[in-house]
Amino acid sequence: QVQLVESGGGLVQAGGSLRLSCAASGRTFSMYTMGWFRRAPGEERQFVASISWTGGSTYYKDSVKGRFTISRDNAKNTVYLQMNSLKPEDTAVYYCAAGSGIGVVTTTPSRYDYWGQGTQVTVSS
Repeated sequence: QVQLVESGGGLVQAGGSLRLSCAASGRTFSMYTMGWFRRAPGEERQFVASISWTGGSTYYKDSVKGRFTISRDNAKNTVYLQMNSLKPEDTAVYYCAAGSGIGVVTTTPSRYDYWGQGTQVTVSS
């Protein structure tokens, strides 16, 4: 069982930066592929980025490549999403997720086993 708690969301102007954190409980955190997803108003949850259990491999949604960076610290049971050059279209509730036995290129929400409660990111123009 893994419990996930996101933090770091907020209101930022376009072009600004935020760093999201996702703290996980459970001794087996290091064995999970971790992902970040987001849901904008009126839209379905969509994949943003993922990272392998070792941290050695990452994968990104095309629209965030070069602006967002996912990382993890297994000693702290935490995964991060550094978001730079934010745009109004990045506004959404951001969720972290943990998946067991899945590859880093896994973008389907149903493949992930555990989810956090989400944190709101709002980018003003």
